[in-house]
Amino acid sequence: MQGVVVKSTGSWYSVLTDNGVQLDCRIRGKFRIQGLKSTNPVAVGDRVLLDVNGEDYLISKILERKNYIIRKSVNLSKQVHIIAANIDQAFLIVTLASPTTSVGFIDRFLVTAEAYQIPTVLVFNKVDLYDEFDREYHDEIVQMYTNSGYECLETSALDQMNIDLLTTKMTAKVTLLSGHSGVGKSTLVNVIDPDLDLVTQQVSEAHNKGMHTTTFAEMYPLHFGGFIIDTPGIKGFGLVDVSEFELADYFPEILRLKGQCKFHNCKHVNEPKCAVKEAVALDKIHPVRYDSYLSILEDDGNQYREFKYHK
Repeated sequence: MQGVVVKSTGSWYSVLTDNGVQLDCRIRGKFRIQGLKSTNPVAVGDRVLLDVNGEDYLISKILERKNYIIRKSVNLSKQVHIIAANIDQAFLIVTLASPTTSVGFIDRFLVTAEAYQIPTVLVFNKVDLYDEFDREYHDEIVQMYTNSGYECLETSALDQMNIDLLTTKMTAKVTLLSGHSGVGKSTLVNVIDPDLDLVTQQVSEAHNKGMHTTTFAEMYPLHFGGFIIDTPGIKGFGLVDVSEFELADYFPEILRLKGQCKFHNCKHVNEPKCAVKEAVALDKIHPVRYDSYLSILEDDGNQYREFKYHK
């Protein structure tokens, strides 16, 4: 029997079988993915094989994944966490006010999505809360990511801005929703499909931080066709399986110029005749994106080999 994992609690998994029945399952024995030190060997979105043992349903095998979104575990530094698997597209929900999403977080998510060939849309939510300064900052950030090659959408659950457009983009696809706690993922989902009625909470006024409402990733069928994967709010996003020489390939605007550098293994830091550095100097690459690239090289570079593994 085959099915797709629609919910993971760490010990129990809900699997929607191909004949439409949802079953509670466990992992068979000490089942692990070979070579992967993961906190969750089975992820939401995984297609799996099931065995029956008396009245128990057991996951015996994970079928080949077409992709997944992965990050370093927060507390277990030598392990990784697979957020979801077999995704058609990702919507990264971004807020520039209440709470603020940093460019560094956005870029680390985008690098991971690029590495696993997952198309990503940046959804700038809560635009109804902007003051004049927020709007100016928003316009600059959107222009930066648009020039980098990413689609950006403005949304407001309160005003139902662009909800129809989101619905159209989600139809007949598996869409991952990710972002910090408090950016309004669950609220957006409830506007998109009110039948789901996901639990929501207000942003903490004391610290202007989101409070976790989604404890585990879960996949929901949408009434208009397709699935949405709602995920727990993410505080940080550590990269996995990206070497220092590969990193530039996951910045589209840097990748476009890579072949024009004098050295084929140019890291675009101190090398002479670097087309990327020249483009930054000429404002053809936004300096904030370039600084983000350098920051990832500096912060993550000494940990690449420790966390690298092969699919």
